[in-house]
Amino acid sequence: MQTFVRIVEANSFTKAAETLHLPRAALTATMQKLEAHLGRQLLQRTTRRLSLTPDGVQYFAHCVEILGAIESAELAFRGAQAATPRGKLRVDMPAAVGRHLILPNIGRFHAAYPEVELAISITDRLVDLMQEGIDCAVRVGQLQDSSMVGRQIGTMRFVSCAAPAYLERFGVPHTLDELQAHRSVVHFSGRTGRPFDWEFESGDAVRKVAMSGPVAVNDADANVIVALQGLGLAQAATYQVRAHLASGALMQVLADTPPTPMPVSLLYPKGRMATPKLSAFAGWLGELFAADPDLQL
Repeated sequence: MQTFVRIVEANSFTKAAETLHLPRAALTATMQKLEAHLGRQLLQRTTRRLSLTPDGVQYFAHCVEILGAIESAELAFRGAQAATPRGKLRVDMPAAVGRHLILPNIGRFHAAYPEVELAISITDRLVDLMQEGIDCAVRVGQLQDSSMVGRQIGTMRFVSCAAPAYLERFGVPHTLDELQAHRSVVHFSGRTGRPFDWEFESGDAVRKVAMSGPVAVNDADANVIVALQGLGLAQAATYQVRAHLASGALMQVLADTPPTPMPVSLLYPKGRMATPKLSAFAGWLGELFAADPDLQL
């Protein structure tokens, strides 16, 4: 069952073999025996595709439920040692969040849970957790994948700002209507190529403003770097620009009209939170965000 579930999650015999640390031939033999035992074909295999048969869909759902129940039952009886977080935990997170928030504090997690081996991937692309064998992912914004479980661990707050050189040259916007006449650092999606609109809380509504400017970037840190050079207004996460605001390298604008905050969530496949290593990491992340006023719930 474990082999079958991993093959389905990875959508590949080769990738499943890598995450299970087994030769591919062993997985093929296991699936042949399983299908012979059940008298049903579970997987349809071609050179290009791997898909579940109708029987495979039903059996997969049962396997996930059964394996989760086994994990929970064994943890209850294996004693304190079994409940100790240990083993490899694969985590994916956005680049800026990883560099500024999580990695600078990761030594504290290791000190608290020395037997957990973290494998951290830093990327802004949408990672397929199942296919790539990722245990959990930190996500900013509204979650889209309904097949996953999402636990909100924080709220990311933003600030509109600019370098003094820009404000001296182009003036300070005092209203959202004035904002549209200004240039900005354009932050666009690396996945779709579309620019992100600026969103503001206006009473009980959210107002969107489409911005334009001479430089466009698809990275949150690059957004701040360009703004520091006076090339346009920027909308950035408060944690990213705290030091620049304190030093005067950037100045806040439109303080009475704050940008819309975004939820920060930990995303993971159903049934995975029962594992001590993931539960420990989720709890530690929650505490990390709760201690920061710009990120706490």
